[in-house]
Amino acid sequence: MELKNLDKSDVIHYANMLSAMGTEPRLRIMQLLLSAHPEGMVVGDIQTELGIVNSTLSHHLEKLKNVDLVTVRRDRQFLWYTANTKALQDLLAFLFAECCSRSRAIKPEIIISFCK
Repeated sequence: MELKNLDKSDVIHYANMLSAMGTEPRLRIMQLLLSAHPEGMVVGDIQTELGIVNSTLSHHLEKLKNVDLVTVRRDRQFLWYTANTKALQDLLAFLFAECCSRSRAIKPEIIISFCK
């Protein structure tokens, strides 16, 4: 992703993604789904693991789905949620391009060292 190709709608989309992850339960959901990647998890297992009541969990999953951070698929009576790693990769590339490429506010080596 090149920074110069971003338009206002891209920036708004990334802001919405960051906002959606900006609560502790949603961030925990994302961590859990990333740990279960690529298979994902059924709602009941997410609920059991995180201890979030069903109606609240549904709200959080819907918010994450609306900004494309998670995908959902139906398998008979089960809903499987998966982290959308492509969307996360795009979000990280956006942040990386701004902080590490254009302004050099953070040295890229520092970010890369966390990924090892």
